[in-house]
Amino acid sequence: MDIFLIRLLQFMLAIGLLVLLHEGGHFFFAKLFGIRVEKFYLFFDPSIWKWDGSLFKFKPKNSDTQYGVGWLPLGGYCKIAGMIDESFDTEQMKQPEQPWEFRSKPAWQRLLVMIGGVLVNFLLALFIYSMILFYWGDTYIPVKDMTLGMKFNTEAKQYGFQDGDILVGTDKGEFKDFSADMYRDLSEATRADIIRDGKTMSISLPGDINLLGMLKAEPSFVRPLIPAVVDSVMEGTPAAQMGLQKGDKLVAINGKPVDSYNEFTDQLGVLEDMMTGAKTQADSLKIRTVSIAYEREGLVKDTTDASKAVIAMICDTTAVTLTPELKLGFMVKTVAGLYEPITKEYGFFESFPAGIAYGINVLKGYVGDMKYVFTADGAKSIGGFGAIGSLFPPVWDWYLFWKMTAFLSIILAFMNILPIPALDGGHVLFLIYEMITRRKPSETFMIRAEYFGFGLLILLMVFANLNDILRWLGYM
Repeated sequence: MDIFLIRLLQFMLAIGLLVLLHEGGHFFFAKLFGIRVEKFYLFFDPSIWKWDGSLFKFKPKNSDTQYGVGWLPLGGYCKIAGMIDESFDTEQMKQPEQPWEFRSKPAWQRLLVMIGGVLVNFLLALFIYSMILFYWGDTYIPVKDMTLGMKFNTEAKQYGFQDGDILVGTDKGEFKDFSADMYRDLSEATRADIIRDGKTMSISLPGDINLLGMLKAEPSFVRPLIPAVVDSVMEGTPAAQMGLQKGDKLVAINGKPVDSYNEFTDQLGVLEDMMTGAKTQADSLKIRTVSIAYEREGLVKDTTDASKAVIAMICDTTAVTLTPELKLGFMVKTVAGLYEPITKEYGFFESFPAGIAYGINVLKGYVGDMKYVFTADGAKSIGGFGAIGSLFPPVWDWYLFWKMTAFLSIILAFMNILPIPALDGGHVLFLIYEMITRRKPSETFMIRAEYFGFGLLILLMVFANLNDILRWLGYM
């Protein structure tokens, strides 16, 4: 529950900040051009019976704007006079045009009002990234410094990769760190440069590997190779009961040899999958009862004879019942523990060009990945509030919070500029049409387009959150 609340608070704080500043962008340009803003709300406030839907509201003296917080946390809005928007206030549009209304202003001014929110979100993301680099610097482990190499799945091995290969780069350039950018480069590359057994060599790639498939594969296309060596054991856990100690090397599970912690966790994943198909308590107990062989001071040498190794090393106990989550209660060294990260620091003024470059790279990657949304696997990957909230860390970490907030700001900017009615991009599209043809779309058309776009957004929201529910129930 604590983890849920921490993630919820981070999610609400980030979304609240982004929505306020997004709507503030519209508000700024509207006020700049003398356009009346009637309402400025965080969250929506649909009325319920005799209640107007406001949790909080106030209107400063001599102000035309009512500020407030609505009860429906699905964004926010800035109600601009003389504009067909999500408020669907068609009565106002029937009145004579007023000089302080949106519709009475030149097209270029209306265009700036509409892109104001997107502009603020994009600039905010670049600013946050810049401040992250200024305050924390850029800490990462270069891929080429991961001297234990990588662990590859079956698909990757079909291209010629081998476990232990050290990735260096592709024909697109040298890898920086182990990240989504590395995966993107591998998916688009025609050549991968590696170090194998101390020798530099290259592997030919097709140039069109499915990125989503690489990321979703179990096991994934490539992972840093983690040695199966116990680093610590927690008291009172199955690992402690079976006698595991720091320095023990895992060599087999259920008689199946493992050459790394990656492979060990893969076997646990197989057992987890089997758990979902268990029909009786006896089946479940059988799956959760496993034997583990490990090497200590050279006592286990033949990994194929795992049963004897277990008998010899686990104090005459050949099996141990795991928790339902199949967690044993020991830790191995992580990538950060195996390798020394490097940190590149930035001065205040240096951080801005670096932050801008970083933000633009994030945007390019996100836009490039959008093509996968229109595939069957991509549609299943779409997530709603639950998926977004789960991206935040389970503990409060300001570095990760601001990094995720910047990323969400870029997503919000990009999604809002899409040419979909009811979004800012839809209004921009109609304004560009007006500027080219010198005539406005009819109010009837604009109202119908707004209803269509709003309905489409509701369907997308329902679909995304339904995916979250199905994932939570284990159907996806």
